[in-house]
Amino acid sequence: MANLGILKIMVLLLEMISFPFSLSVHKNSANSTLFPSGFLFGTASSAYQYEGAYLTEGKGLNNWDVFTHHQPGKILDGSNGDIAVDQYHRFLEDIELMASLGVNSYRFSISWARILPKGRFGGINYSGIKYYNRLIDALLSKGIQPFVTLNHLDYPQELEDRYQSWLSPEIREDFGYLADTCFRYFGHRVKHWITVNEPNQQIVLSYRKGIFPPCRCSSPYGNCGKGNSETEPFTAAHNMILAHAEAVRIYRTKYQKEQSGSIGIVVQTSWFEPISESTADKLAAERAQSFYSNWILDPAIYGKYPDEMVELLGPALPEFSVDQAKDLKKLGVDFVGINHYTSYFVKDCYFSSCQRGDGSSRTEGFALKFDRKGNVSIGELTDVDWQHVYPRGFRKVLDYIKNRYHNTPIFVTENGYGDLEKQDTTVEELVNDIKRREYMRGHLNALQAAMRNGANVKGYFAWSLLDNYEWLYGYRLRFGLFHVDFTTLNRTPKLSASWYKYFINYHTNTSSRGNGHM
Repeated sequence: MANLGILKIMVLLLEMISFPFSLSVHKNSANSTLFPSGFLFGTASSAYQYEGAYLTEGKGLNNWDVFTHHQPGKILDGSNGDIAVDQYHRFLEDIELMASLGVNSYRFSISWARILPKGRFGGINYSGIKYYNRLIDALLSKGIQPFVTLNHLDYPQELEDRYQSWLSPEIREDFGYLADTCFRYFGHRVKHWITVNEPNQQIVLSYRKGIFPPCRCSSPYGNCGKGNSETEPFTAAHNMILAHAEAVRIYRTKYQKEQSGSIGIVVQTSWFEPISESTADKLAAERAQSFYSNWILDPAIYGKYPDEMVELLGPALPEFSVDQAKDLKKLGVDFVGINHYTSYFVKDCYFSSCQRGDGSSRTEGFALKFDRKGNVSIGELTDVDWQHVYPRGFRKVLDYIKNRYHNTPIFVTENGYGDLEKQDTTVEELVNDIKRREYMRGHLNALQAAMRNGANVKGYFAWSLLDNYEWLYGYRLRFGLFHVDFTTLNRTPKLSASWYKYFINYHTNTSSRGNGHM
């Protein structure tokens, strides 16, 4: 293992070399636009990926605890999140790292099973409440705003055992109970709430492909031995949307006036570029959006599913009652959170036949996804098979969200670059993460371009503060601004951390700086 003191010196030297060049490239450009006062620069995390402290101080079993312990061969390195990066015990150290970057916000999620080990079927675990109170207070003491997600993939296993979790309307009551508990104990200090993280992605992986718990799917999407990939994703999504609405209703009626916060939902986004200029492929790209992020956002904002979904799915798509539709539209959201990593080419499979593949079926919108058109990739390919570097796609997503949802405030709640660690990868290579720096530079420039074009973006959160537990990849996939040695759990800043620190300082402490590009 390389000496970490030497690595820190390497990062310092690299930033000294790179930053004068970065700051001077565009400083004479005419269009001067800085991020507005109050813009949130932050980093993001989630409970299962960070906290560790498995069953510590009254925490109950969650779905990922059971999955990683009892489904051998599912995780790339055979690991689990029992320890993760041990933020439960190291949060003060991690807050110091955040402060060193100059961020003014931190996005984290509540471990549902840590505060309600058996959901509404058991008592509140006050040790869990105490932990989050300490975390929130410590963040605020450093001038860092907590940005809190109620559900980020993990939920008490009790809910799966009792009624199959998201497949049952019962979960709406449980989710409301979770939300009410969190608003009551934390809401006077938390001013930004997210109900559910990436329901669109969570549902596809859990109920169509069956590779996330509860591992439900059917042929030809997978062979799980239980589930129905043609219907269950839409049932689960329907219950998630109504659970989200219940949390919003509780916040609006009981807490928002007094606590003066805001509440929204986060979806995973990709840009879908038509593979040709044909009308069919352009329609396919629009269907791809409707069957992905619009699937969740349209009901949350307009109280109805996208027309393309209704037309193609018919009775397979659950219906909102008249009262539910009215409530959804009335409640709305205070902001839209978007997680963005990649883009795809899309080919029509509705008006023309095409091979089986991701997106090609009726329940996926007849929109086949590709990472390349002939020999031309959508963007720089990476070691992560689903990630392609295409900042223009990010700009187009922001414009699309702005136009479709009447410029509802937007927070970019996740954006980052993954390094897939190989057998011969060195710590020096991971710390000198030039590609992550360039990814962030390109995407933040695209973000500024979208803002100059009128996108009402209020914040940007890098995924992620630390290398962490990345679901099916275990500890092999690294997104952190800080390198984590998973043996010692020591944190070491990467080049990207230094770059982000200077970017934040450049855009928050100076009143006139060229056009803001770095």
